[in-house]
Amino acid sequence: MDEPRALARLRKKLTVENLWLYIIKILRENKPLKAYDIKVHLREKFGINAPAVTVYTVLYRMRRDGLVEVKREGDNALYTPTDRGLEAFKQGLVFIEEVLAKLKI
Repeated sequence: MDEPRALARLRKKLTVENLWLYIIKILRENKPLKAYDIKVHLREKFGINAPAVTVYTVLYRMRRDGLVEVKREGDNALYTPTDRGLEAFKQGLVFIEEVLAKLKI
């Protein structure tokens, strides 16, 4: 039986379109990391095979929003979560848990 399109959209919304949550989780456990290493962790840990350009775009937005900071080490840009990023991650998890609780009623 084919997966309903609605379920496929939900999977995309909870993964690729909210990649920042997964990236913060990875950086909490493995900081600091290069963008490529984040991409590898996304695939290995979560089964998310996001294109490199998507990872770079999300990291750019996260940096702009103050969720991660970048330190240069030679030619490498190393990403670490900021306090703001860690707090946003916690709030994001609370929000997801609240949604789940409402849906399970």
